[in-house]
Amino acid sequence: MAKYIGPKCRLCRREGMKLFLKGARCQGDKCPFSRRAYSPGQQGKSGGKLSDYGLQLREKQKVKRMYGILERQFRFYFRKAEQMKGATGENLLVLLERRLDNVIFRSSFAVSHSAARQLVRHNFIYVNGKRVNIPSYLVNPGDKIEFKKEKSRDLVKRALEVTKERDIPEWIKRDEKNLCISIVHLPKREDIQVPIQEQLIVELYSK
Repeated sequence: MAKYIGPKCRLCRREGMKLFLKGARCQGDKCPFSRRAYSPGQQGKSGGKLSDYGLQLREKQKVKRMYGILERQFRFYFRKAEQMKGATGENLLVLLERRLDNVIFRSSFAVSHSAARQLVRHNFIYVNGKRVNIPSYLVNPGDKIEFKKEKSRDLVKRALEVTKERDIPEWIKRDEKNLCISIVHLPKREDIQVPIQEQLIVELYSK
């Protein structure tokens, strides 16, 4: 499967905000975004006013990079969100939040989305007692996510030391002692505390 393998800190600078793509480094003084909070490239500091299309495109790119997915999969989520009841933009964010790798990241059991995806891909995750190795698996209310292998539990404990200051969404119940996660309910728009203007994405794909 295709994936981005370029410099991740460059993506944060391009989107003008920390996307927390490199875990502990993003929270320290060595974070490139903290030292150079402007777009990369020769014209980075000069900036310039974006057109309406430019604003819409940047918002889409920001969300894609935040969740670590590429265009084809992102477009699939958007089409699925269109077919659901309710606002398309909110449906899109809820679908992205329900991804298994995102749930592990939001629960602070991984320092970044890529680290969470690696835990899933390496067969370390069990959902309702069954092994799941698909990062895009969508969780449902009542699901229980566990780390049964000793190696995975060691990785999670190390991640918790780095992410101990991170807030846990109300729709996720984390058991830090037993290293497991329970899904209380599906996320709502107010539960998604990230600066996203989803309406710009809807306008972009509606053209």
